Amino acid sequence: MISLPTRPFVGPLAALGLALLAPVPLRAADAQVVKIDNFTFTPAVLTVKPGTTVTFENDDDIPHLVVANDGSFRSKALDTGDTYAFTFTKAGDFAYYCGLHPHMQGKITVAP
Repeated sequence: MISLPTRPFVGPLAALGLALLAPVPLRAADAQVVKIDNFTFTPAVLTVKPGTTVTFENDDDIPHLVVANDGSFRSKALDTGDTYAFTFTKAGDFAYYCGLHPHMQGKITVAP
């Protein structure tokens, strides 16, 4: 019977174990962003899980205001480059519009 030394495997196995225990970093795909540009919210409809933070980013050259129809969230006036973030903690549909340009509308659906 051939006996293999076990010492050379200790280092790589320990490193593998540590790598498996390390927290998984957030990926860019985990970030939820609604862009405001050319008088539209993009995407107009977004589905997220409870606990997700959605950031609204104004890329337009004029101010916009993000307002939930049910009053659950409201941003300040967002100038070009400004952002507003809101964390959706409960399930449901959250319709919103621009408080300065009410024809601009969108919806966040929060589903488990």
